[in-house]
Amino acid sequence: MLYTELLQLWNQAVQAVDKRDWEGALSKLNQITEPTSRTLFVTASAYLALGQLEPAVKALDQVIAKDERLAVGFFQRAGVHTLNGRLEEALSDCIWAQKYMRDNSVIDYRQLGLRYKLYSWQVLYNAAVVHCRLGLWEKAGSILEKASKEKGGRAGTVEVALESLSRKEILDPLLVPEGEVFRPRKQDIEQLQQRDFLGKAKVISSMIPNDDFGGFEPLRMQKPGYYEPKGDPSQDSCYMRLRSPYMAHGPEELSVPGGSIVFVFSNANAEGLVTVIYDGQVRRGTLGVDNDQCFLIL
Repeated sequence: MLYTELLQLWNQAVQAVDKRDWEGALSKLNQITEPTSRTLFVTASAYLALGQLEPAVKALDQVIAKDERLAVGFFQRAGVHTLNGRLEEALSDCIWAQKYMRDNSVIDYRQLGLRYKLYSWQVLYNAAVVHCRLGLWEKAGSILEKASKEKGGRAGTVEVALESLSRKEILDPLLVPEGEVFRPRKQDIEQLQQRDFLGKAKVISSMIPNDDFGGFEPLRMQKPGYYEPKGDPSQDSCYMRLRSPYMAHGPEELSVPGGSIVFVFSNANAEGLVTVIYDGQVRRGTLGVDNDQCFLIL
C-alpha cells in the first residue's frame, strides 16, 4: 500500500485512541495491509485496553518481529505475559528488554513518536514482579533493591513495592500507560492535507505603471484605456519596446534591459522630449524613429 494511505489510517487510529475508541482504532489499523512495528504497537495497545490479552500478545510478537531491538516492545510484552500467567516468557522478555537498553538508564522514545521514557529500573521492577509470582520472594526483593539504586523518576514506586514484598503481596507489572502509542510525525500528517503551492498571483515588478492586476497576463480584461495612467489630455501616451539595453550614465537617466516595455508620454509643448516610465521610475528623454519603428533614445 502507499505510504500516504498508511499514514492516513495510522493517524485516524491514533485519533480514535485519544477518544478511547479502541474498536474504532482497531478498525482503522486492520485496514493497513503492510503494518510497521509502530502501527502494530498501537494495535497491541488497543487490544490491551479492551482486556484482550491474547490478541495483544500476538500483535506484540509482530512488533518484535519487525524490530527485534525495540526494548519497549519486549518490556510491554513482558507485562502482558505476566498478566496472562506466562511467567517464564515474561522473565525472558525482561532479560531481552534489559539487553536492548544497552546499559542506558533511560531510553526516550519521543523521537519515534511515543511519548514515553523507558527506565532500566522499570525493567528490573517487572523482573521482580515475575519472581514474586513464582514465589521467589528473596530473589524478587534483591532485584528491587538493585532497581532502587537505578537513576530515574521512580516517585517511590520501588520503595512501596519493597514494603508490599515484605508482606508477601503479589505485585502488578508496569506497562506503558494506556493511550500512549506511537504516533506519525506531525510534519508528515500536515503534508497529507491539500496545499495550494501556487497561491494567488501577485505583481512583484510590473512593466506597466500603476499596475495592480493579480492574475496571469492572458486573463487580463482588455478594454481601451484600461492600462493608461490618468494624465493631461494634451499628452499622447503609448507603450514602446526598447530595441537594445541601455545603461544609465547618471542619476537623471534610466537603466533599461533590451526588449523591455516602457510607457511614454509625449508633450506637444516640449518638442522631441518625452516622459518615460519604467519600473516605477520617471525620466525625460528623446524619441527616435528607425525604419518606421519607434524606439527610445534616453
